[in-house]
Amino acid sequence: MNDPFNDGFFFGDFMFTIFPIIFAIIFVIVIGTILVSIFKGVGQWNKNNQAPRLSVPAIVKTKRSDVRGHNHSANDHATHHTSTRYFVTFEVESGDRMELTMEGNQYGLLAEGDTGILTFQGTRFLGFERK
Repeated sequence: MNDPFNDGFFFGDFMFTIFPIIFAIIFVIVIGTILVSIFKGVGQWNKNNQAPRLSVPAIVKTKRSDVRGHNHSANDHATHHTSTRYFVTFEVESGDRMELTMEGNQYGLLAEGDTGILTFQGTRFLGFERK
């Protein structure tokens, strides 16, 4: 009686057959995710470029930041890198709110409750002139 687990079939031929298939599926998923991200970014950039530049009265409602850390260790040298993204939510006269991404130097100049003129183009923050 042949036992597939003892004659090497399961861990031998079967694993060498299934591993390339699993690897190919994972590879396609990773490449697909990267391509979708690139196309979304280019699409948003193009949409912002075609949107009108608007300047409207607004209030700074909330501020938040997203800090991400990355650890790398190679040849007994560990390094830690962080990146920070800054977001500010503005409320315009109609009551609508929009969250815009900005650079850290712009983020640092704003405080919750500030009122002024928000200038933006699509989802791109261009400036805020405090009243």
